[in-house]
Amino acid sequence: MKKRLPENLSIDTLAIRAAQLRTDEMAHSEAMFLTSSFVYDSAAQAAARFAGTEPGNIYSRFTNPTVQAFEERLAALEGGERCVAFASGMAAINAVFMACLSPGDHIVSSRSLFGTTHVLYEKYLKKFGIEVTLVDIGDLAQWRDAVRPETRFLFVETPSNPLAEVADIAALAVIAHEGGAKLIVDNCFCTPALQRPLLLGADIIIHSATKYLDGQGRCLGGAVIGSAEDMVEVYGYLRTAGATLSAFNAWVFLKGLETLALRMRAHSAAALAMAEWLQRQPGVERVHYAGLTSHPHHELAASQQSGFGGVLSFEVRDSEGQANREAAWRFIDATELVSITANLGDVKTTITHPGSTTHGRVCEEEKRRCGIGDNLIRLAVGLESLEDLKQDMQRGLKAIGF
Repeated sequence: MKKRLPENLSIDTLAIRAAQLRTDEMAHSEAMFLTSSFVYDSAAQAAARFAGTEPGNIYSRFTNPTVQAFEERLAALEGGERCVAFASGMAAINAVFMACLSPGDHIVSSRSLFGTTHVLYEKYLKKFGIEVTLVDIGDLAQWRDAVRPETRFLFVETPSNPLAEVADIAALAVIAHEGGAKLIVDNCFCTPALQRPLLLGADIIIHSATKYLDGQGRCLGGAVIGSAEDMVEVYGYLRTAGATLSAFNAWVFLKGLETLALRMRAHSAAALAMAEWLQRQPGVERVHYAGLTSHPHHELAASQQSGFGGVLSFEVRDSEGQANREAAWRFIDATELVSITANLGDVKTTITHPGSTTHGRVCEEEKRRCGIGDNLIRLAVGLESLEDLKQDMQRGLKAIGF
């Protein structure tokens, strides 16, 4: 028997108790359905399932109980009516565009984005006659002026990768709705533990579950959350195109969600302490982290987030005055504890050079416009001892002459 949860539960409780999947054996931990297909009592039942006139599982490309449990739990955390899970975060973004846009449609997007989203815009959406206008994340006038009659979506990643820039979600929702469009928010850096964009007026949420929803760098996955109506075509695209989240990965994400709120508070506290320490170090020209009072979007972030997340970036200049790729690479290569990898959201701290990794396929002019210089380093602060992490950063500083 499935217990009905009380109403108005906190995020911490929903992350553990929402969408519990119990089998007839009543196992306390959610079951993992590692099967490609499901059997039916009769040919008539099979036909009814495929036609959608009878609920039930059909084929794990688009119906799997473990994946559904993850979808229901994440939707509960975000305050959305429905979630559709995908094989990766980029698969989730692409699915929204492919499912909901047609040739001639238009997107207004912040230019402060993950590099692969830039490539999707420039190389692939353009093939299908979908235009994208890039604007500065904090300039509301640019957003408003870019909206056209054919604009279908405003798309923003907030906080942004890698400069932790913050968008005014409520204001962008108003601009989108006044123009007959919908607002999509990539909530990867904050997760619903720190920010709930749907409650601020956004229409659709995107996640790379690979990051903080997992929390330990184990699996790839993505998700789209929104109204039941908006998710109809997104789910239809999943059923047809098959960018499916595996049941195993969904089970791992269910376990990850159970500790999400705890981890995000710890990541935020550690990142803030690291950001404050880094900005006092010689050789560090500037630290980008919205938790710092010096960050231009600090007050906005504090008003719509309950924490500032675990990702920061900083610019270095060596003792010879060089602020270039060589200096950044020397700093990174001198570290011994942190992991040199482009992933983030892990309990293990990771470090990377955005200009040559996450944004390596973005043209030099656009990187310049986005503020991604050759001397920029991104640090996703994990849950190790902060003092041990500072010592590792000292190794990097020593390598550039400090």
